[in-house]
Amino acid sequence: MVDKLLGKRTAVETNGHLPEAGLITDARAIAATRGTAWQAVQLARDPKRPHAQDVIAGAFDRFQELHGDRLFRDDPAVIGGIAEIDGLYVVVVGQQKGSSTEENIARNFGMPHPEGYRKAIRLYRLAEKFHLPLITLIDTPGAFPGPEAEERGQAEAIARSIEAMTRLATPVVVVVLGEGGSGGALALGVGDVVLALENAVYSVISPEGAAAILFRSNAEAQRAASALRLAGPDLLELGIVDALIPEPPGGAQTDHTATAKAVRAALTSELERLSRVPTADLLSARYERFRAIGVVVEPSAGQAPPKKEPWWRRGIGKVRL
Repeated sequence: MVDKLLGKRTAVETNGHLPEAGLITDARAIAATRGTAWQAVQLARDPKRPHAQDVIAGAFDRFQELHGDRLFRDDPAVIGGIAEIDGLYVVVVGQQKGSSTEENIARNFGMPHPEGYRKAIRLYRLAEKFHLPLITLIDTPGAFPGPEAEERGQAEAIARSIEAMTRLATPVVVVVLGEGGSGGALALGVGDVVLALENAVYSVISPEGAAAILFRSNAEAQRAASALRLAGPDLLELGIVDALIPEPPGGAQTDHTATAKAVRAALTSELERLSRVPTADLLSARYERFRAIGVVVEPSAGQAPPKKEPWWRRGIGKVRL
Protein backbone atom coordinates (compact mmCIF):
# COMPACT_ATOMS: atom_id res chain seq x y z
CA MET A 1 0.00 0.00 0.00
CA VAL A 2 2.91 2.37 0.67
CA ASP A 3 4.09 1.66 -2.88
CA LYS A 4 0.86 3.26 -4.16
CA LEU A 5 1.89 6.48 -2.41
CA LEU A 6 5.58 6.44 -3.30
CA GLY A 7 5.82 4.20 -6.35
CA LYS A 8 8.50 1.54 -6.71
CA ARG A 9 11.12 1.22 -3.99
CA THR A 10 13.82 2.24 -6.44
CA ALA A 11 14.01 3.45 -10.02
CA VAL A 12 15.95 0.39 -11.16
CA GLU A 13 14.84 -3.16 -10.45
CA THR A 14 16.91 -6.08 -11.77
CA ASN A 15 15.67 -9.68 -11.91
CA GLY A 16 13.30 -9.20 -9.00
CA HIS A 17 15.97 -7.62 -6.77
CA LEU A 18 16.27 -4.04 -5.54
CA PRO A 19 19.97 -3.21 -5.93
CA GLU A 20 20.05 -0.39 -3.37
CA ALA A 21 18.68 -2.38 -0.45
CA GLY A 22 19.23 -5.91 -1.78
CA LEU A 23 15.57 -6.75 -1.24
CA ILE A 24 13.82 -9.51 -3.17
CA THR A 25 10.50 -8.30 -4.51
CA ASP A 26 9.68 -11.12 -6.95
CA ALA A 27 9.51 -14.73 -5.76
CA ARG A 28 10.52 -15.90 -9.23
CA ALA A 29 13.97 -14.43 -8.65
CA ILE A 30 14.75 -17.19 -6.13
CA ALA A 31 12.77 -20.00 -7.76
CA ALA A 32 15.94 -21.90 -8.74
CA THR A 33 17.27 -22.00 -5.16
CA ARG A 34 13.93 -22.42 -3.41
CA GLY A 35 13.58 -25.43 -1.13
CA THR A 36 10.46 -27.04 0.25
CA ALA A 37 8.23 -25.43 2.86
CA TRP A 38 9.39 -27.98 5.42
CA GLN A 39 13.04 -27.14 4.73
CA ALA A 40 12.22 -23.48 5.35
CA VAL A 41 10.64 -24.45 8.69
CA GLN A 42 13.78 -26.32 9.71
CA LEU A 43 16.02 -23.40 8.74
CA ALA A 44 13.79 -20.91 10.57
CA ARG A 45 14.03 -23.03 13.74
CA ASP A 46 17.79 -23.56 13.60
CA PRO A 47 19.11 -22.64 17.09
CA LYS A 48 22.26 -21.15 15.52
CA ARG A 49 20.20 -18.69 13.52
CA PRO A 50 20.69 -15.01 14.51
CA HIS A 51 18.09 -13.86 16.99
CA ALA A 52 16.88 -10.38 17.90
CA GLN A 53 19.86 -9.49 20.07
CA ASP A 54 22.31 -10.57 17.36
CA VAL A 55 20.54 -8.50 14.71
CA ILE A 56 20.27 -5.47 17.00
CA ALA A 57 23.99 -5.66 17.81
CA GLY A 58 24.97 -5.95 14.15
CA ALA A 59 22.42 -3.71 12.43
CA PHE A 60 22.26 -0.73 14.79
CA ASP A 61 24.97 1.67 15.93
CA ARG A 62 23.80 1.95 19.52
CA PHE A 63 21.11 0.31 21.63
CA GLN A 64 19.80 1.12 25.09
CA GLU A 65 17.53 -1.63 26.40
CA LEU A 66 14.47 -0.68 28.46
CA HIS A 67 12.85 -3.13 30.86
CA GLY A 68 9.49 -3.89 32.40
CA ASP A 69 5.82 -3.34 31.59
CA ARG A 70 5.22 -1.14 34.67
CA LEU A 71 2.48 -3.55 35.73
CA PHE A 72 3.89 -6.95 36.64
CA ARG A 73 7.49 -7.79 35.62
CA ASP A 74 10.09 -7.75 32.86
CA ASP A 75 9.52 -10.55 30.32
CA PRO A 76 12.87 -11.80 28.95
CA ALA A 77 11.16 -13.21 25.84
CA VAL A 78 10.63 -9.63 24.60
CA ILE A 79 13.49 -7.13 24.40
CA GLY A 80 13.24 -3.51 23.37
CA GLY A 81 14.66 -0.05 23.69
CA ILE A 82 16.02 2.96 21.83
CA ALA A 83 18.58 2.43 19.07
CA GLU A 84 20.40 4.44 16.43
CA ILE A 85 20.80 3.56 12.76
CA ASP A 86 22.64 5.89 10.37
CA GLY A 87 22.10 8.85 12.68
CA LEU A 88 18.36 8.18 13.06
CA TYR A 89 16.96 7.30 16.48
CA VAL A 90 14.36 4.53 16.48
CA VAL A 91 12.56 2.27 18.94
CA VAL A 92 13.25 -1.45 18.48
CA VAL A 93 11.12 -4.26 19.93
CA GLY A 94 11.94 -7.92 19.31
CA GLN A 95 11.15 -11.43 20.45
CA GLN A 96 14.23 -13.18 21.78
CA LYS A 97 14.89 -16.91 21.54
CA GLY A 98 17.94 -18.63 22.98
CA SER A 99 20.88 -20.28 21.27
CA SER A 100 21.35 -22.92 23.97
CA THR A 101 19.06 -24.97 26.21
CA GLU A 102 19.84 -22.80 29.23
CA GLU A 103 19.23 -19.56 27.34
CA ASN A 104 16.04 -20.90 25.80
CA ILE A 105 14.74 -21.77 29.26
CA ALA A 106 15.63 -18.27 30.48
CA ARG A 107 13.91 -16.71 27.45
CA ASN A 108 10.96 -19.14 27.61
CA PHE A 109 11.87 -20.32 24.07
CA GLY A 110 10.86 -16.92 22.71
CA MET A 111 7.23 -17.32 23.82
CA PRO A 112 6.10 -14.09 25.53
CA HIS A 113 3.82 -13.82 28.53
CA PRO A 114 1.18 -11.05 28.68
CA GLU A 115 3.66 -8.74 30.40
CA GLY A 116 5.95 -9.11 27.38
CA TYR A 117 3.28 -7.73 25.09
CA ARG A 118 2.43 -5.01 27.59
CA LYS A 119 6.11 -4.03 27.64
CA ALA A 120 5.97 -3.89 23.85
CA ILE A 121 2.90 -1.63 24.00
CA ARG A 122 4.72 0.69 26.41
CA LEU A 123 7.57 0.99 23.91
CA TYR A 124 5.14 1.53 21.02
CA ARG A 125 3.68 4.48 22.91
CA LEU A 126 7.18 5.78 23.63
CA ALA A 127 7.98 5.74 19.91
CA GLU A 128 4.78 7.63 19.13
CA LYS A 129 5.29 10.17 21.89
CA PHE A 130 8.78 11.15 20.71
CA HIS A 131 8.03 10.74 16.97
CA LEU A 132 10.52 7.92 16.54
CA PRO A 133 10.08 5.19 13.89
CA LEU A 134 9.27 1.76 15.31
CA ILE A 135 11.03 -1.43 14.21
CA THR A 136 9.80 -4.82 15.39
CA LEU A 137 11.64 -8.13 15.04
CA ILE A 138 9.48 -11.27 15.00
CA ASP A 139 10.89 -14.62 16.08
CA THR A 140 8.50 -16.78 18.10
CA PRO A 141 6.66 -20.10 17.79
CA GLY A 142 3.71 -18.34 19.44
CA ALA A 143 2.60 -16.73 22.67
CA PHE A 144 3.11 -18.77 25.84
CA PRO A 145 0.00 -20.97 26.34
CA GLY A 146 0.46 -21.80 30.04
CA PRO A 147 -2.17 -21.30 32.76
CA GLU A 148 -0.34 -18.36 34.34
CA ALA A 149 -0.33 -16.52 31.00
CA GLU A 150 -4.07 -17.09 30.61
CA GLU A 151 -4.66 -15.93 34.19
CA ARG A 152 -2.87 -12.66 33.44
CA GLY A 153 -4.83 -12.01 30.23
CA GLN A 154 -2.81 -13.35 27.32
CA ALA A 155 -5.53 -12.86 24.69
CA GLU A 156 -6.30 -9.34 25.91
CA ALA A 157 -2.62 -8.36 25.83
CA ILE A 158 -2.18 -9.63 22.26
CA ALA A 159 -5.37 -7.89 21.11
CA ARG A 160 -4.32 -4.58 22.65
CA SER A 161 -0.87 -4.88 21.08
CA ILE A 162 -2.42 -5.37 17.64
CA GLU A 163 -4.83 -2.49 18.24
CA ALA A 164 -2.01 -0.19 19.37
CA MET A 165 0.05 -0.91 16.25
CA THR A 166 -2.86 -0.26 13.89
CA ARG A 167 -3.29 3.25 15.31
CA LEU A 168 0.33 4.16 16.01
CA ALA A 169 1.07 7.59 14.52
CA THR A 170 4.66 6.86 13.52
CA PRO A 171 6.31 4.78 10.78
CA VAL A 172 6.46 1.03 11.55
CA VAL A 173 8.73 -1.53 9.88
CA VAL A 174 8.35 -5.23 10.72
CA VAL A 175 11.02 -7.87 10.08
CA VAL A 176 10.34 -11.60 10.48
CA LEU A 177 13.71 -13.06 11.48
CA GLY A 178 12.93 -16.73 11.88
CA GLU A 179 9.70 -18.29 13.05
CA GLY A 180 6.54 -16.18 13.11
CA GLY A 181 3.77 -18.13 14.78
CA SER A 182 0.11 -17.21 15.23
CA GLY A 183 -1.14 -14.21 17.19
CA GLY A 184 2.02 -14.27 19.26
CA ALA A 185 3.83 -12.99 16.18
CA LEU A 186 1.04 -10.78 14.84
CA ALA A 187 1.12 -8.77 18.08
CA LEU A 188 4.41 -7.33 16.73
CA GLY A 189 3.50 -7.67 13.06
CA VAL A 190 1.21 -4.75 12.14
CA GLY A 191 3.40 -2.37 10.17
CA ASP A 192 3.53 -0.07 7.19
CA VAL A 193 6.16 -2.34 5.63
CA VAL A 194 6.55 -6.03 6.50
CA LEU A 195 9.83 -7.70 5.54
CA ALA A 196 11.09 -11.24 6.15
CA LEU A 197 14.40 -12.99 5.90
CA GLU A 198 14.55 -15.30 2.91
CA ASN A 199 14.18 -18.50 4.97
CA ALA A 200 11.78 -17.17 7.60
CA VAL A 201 8.30 -18.60 8.02
CA TYR A 202 5.10 -16.83 9.06
CA SER A 203 1.84 -18.65 9.74
CA VAL A 204 -1.38 -18.67 11.70
CA ILE A 205 -0.40 -22.02 13.23
CA SER A 206 2.61 -24.33 13.37
CA PRO A 207 2.79 -27.20 10.86
CA GLU A 208 2.56 -29.69 13.72
CA GLY A 209 -0.53 -27.97 15.11
CA ALA A 210 -2.20 -27.84 11.71
CA ALA A 211 -1.38 -31.51 11.07
CA ALA A 212 -2.87 -32.54 14.41
CA ILE A 213 -6.10 -30.68 13.62
CA LEU A 214 -6.50 -31.42 9.92
CA PHE A 215 -4.87 -34.83 9.55
CA ARG A 216 -5.11 -36.13 13.13
CA SER A 217 -1.38 -36.86 13.15
CA ASN A 218 1.79 -34.85 13.84
CA ALA A 219 3.53 -37.06 11.30
CA GLU A 220 1.81 -35.06 8.55
CA ALA A 221 3.64 -31.85 9.52
CA GLN A 222 5.51 -31.68 6.19
CA ARG A 223 2.23 -31.94 4.29
CA ALA A 224 0.68 -29.27 6.48
CA ALA A 225 3.68 -26.94 5.99
CA SER A 226 3.23 -27.11 2.23
CA ALA A 227 -0.52 -26.47 2.49
CA LEU A 228 -0.04 -23.49 4.82
CA ARG A 229 2.18 -21.67 2.29
CA LEU A 230 4.26 -20.26 5.12
CA ALA A 231 7.67 -19.99 3.41
CA GLY A 232 9.16 -16.67 2.31
CA PRO A 233 8.40 -16.94 -1.44
CA ASP A 234 4.79 -17.90 -0.67
CA LEU A 235 4.44 -14.96 1.71
CA LEU A 236 5.73 -12.66 -1.00
CA GLU A 237 3.36 -14.03 -3.64
CA LEU A 238 0.38 -13.73 -1.29
CA GLY A 239 1.21 -10.17 -0.30
CA ILE A 240 1.75 -11.05 3.37
CA VAL A 241 5.24 -9.53 3.19
CA ASP A 242 6.38 -6.70 0.94
CA ALA A 243 9.87 -8.01 0.27
CA LEU A 244 12.40 -10.65 1.35
CA ILE A 245 15.83 -9.94 2.77
CA PRO A 246 18.39 -12.31 1.17
CA GLU A 247 20.35 -14.62 3.43
CA PRO A 248 23.93 -15.86 2.99
CA PRO A 249 24.36 -19.23 1.19
CA GLY A 250 23.26 -22.00 3.54
CA GLY A 251 21.06 -19.73 5.62
CA ALA A 252 21.40 -16.87 8.09
CA GLN A 253 22.95 -19.18 10.67
CA THR A 254 26.13 -19.42 8.58
CA ASP A 255 26.99 -15.71 8.80
CA HIS A 256 25.40 -13.50 11.44
CA THR A 257 27.38 -10.44 10.38
CA ALA A 258 26.27 -10.59 6.75
CA THR A 259 22.66 -11.14 7.82
CA ALA A 260 22.74 -8.12 10.13
CA LYS A 261 24.21 -5.98 7.34
CA ALA A 262 21.43 -7.07 4.98
CA VAL A 263 18.80 -6.21 7.60
CA ARG A 264 20.45 -2.81 8.19
CA ALA A 265 20.45 -1.98 4.47
CA ALA A 266 16.78 -2.95 4.19
CA LEU A 267 15.76 -0.92 7.24
CA THR A 268 17.68 2.15 6.12
CA SER A 269 16.01 2.05 2.71
CA GLU A 270 12.48 1.51 4.07
CA LEU A 271 12.77 4.15 6.81
CA GLU A 272 13.90 6.71 4.24
CA ARG A 273 10.88 5.92 2.08
CA LEU A 274 8.42 6.04 4.96
CA SER A 275 9.77 9.38 6.17
CA ARG A 276 8.32 10.95 3.01
CA VAL A 277 4.76 9.82 3.74
CA PRO A 278 2.46 12.01 5.88
CA THR A 279 1.27 10.32 9.07
CA ALA A 280 -2.40 10.37 8.03
CA ASP A 281 -1.54 8.60 4.78
CA LEU A 282 0.57 6.05 6.66
CA LEU A 283 -2.32 5.16 8.94
CA SER A 284 -4.73 4.87 6.02
CA ALA A 285 -2.34 2.71 3.98
CA ARG A 286 -1.62 0.51 7.00
CA TYR A 287 -5.33 -0.11 7.46
CA GLU A 288 -5.86 -0.90 3.78
CA ARG A 289 -2.83 -3.19 3.70
CA PHE A 290 -4.17 -5.56 6.31
CA ARG A 291 -7.78 -5.34 5.16
CA ALA A 292 -6.65 -6.54 1.73
CA ILE A 293 -4.99 -9.71 3.03
CA GLY A 294 -7.06 -12.80 2.36
CA VAL A 295 -9.42 -11.20 -0.16
CA VAL A 296 -10.11 -13.62 -3.01
CA VAL A 297 -11.83 -12.60 -6.23
CA GLU A 298 -12.99 -15.61 -8.23
CA PRO A 299 -13.13 -15.17 -12.02
CA SER A 300 -16.60 -15.37 -13.54
CA ALA A 301 -17.32 -16.88 -16.97
CA GLY A 302 -20.40 -14.71 -17.43
CA GLN A 303 -22.90 -12.57 -15.65
CA ALA A 304 -23.95 -13.73 -12.22
CA PRO A 305 -27.38 -15.38 -12.14
CA PRO A 306 -30.19 -13.31 -10.63
CA LYS A 307 -30.65 -13.66 -6.92
CA LYS A 308 -33.24 -16.30 -6.10
CA GLU A 309 -36.09 -15.07 -3.96
CA PRO A 310 -36.91 -16.98 -0.77
CA TRP A 311 -39.75 -19.50 -1.00
CA TRP A 312 -42.09 -17.48 1.18
CA ARG A 313 -41.78 -14.39 -1.06
CA ARG A 314 -42.43 -16.44 -4.20
CA GLY A 315 -45.59 -17.80 -2.63
CA ILE A 316 -47.05 -14.37 -1.83
CA GLY A 317 -47.88 -13.66 -5.48
CA LYS A 318 -49.94 -16.84 -5.74
CA VAL A 319 -52.14 -16.07 -2.75
CA ARG A 320 -55.59 -14.77 -3.66
CA LEU A 321 -57.44 -12.68 -1.14
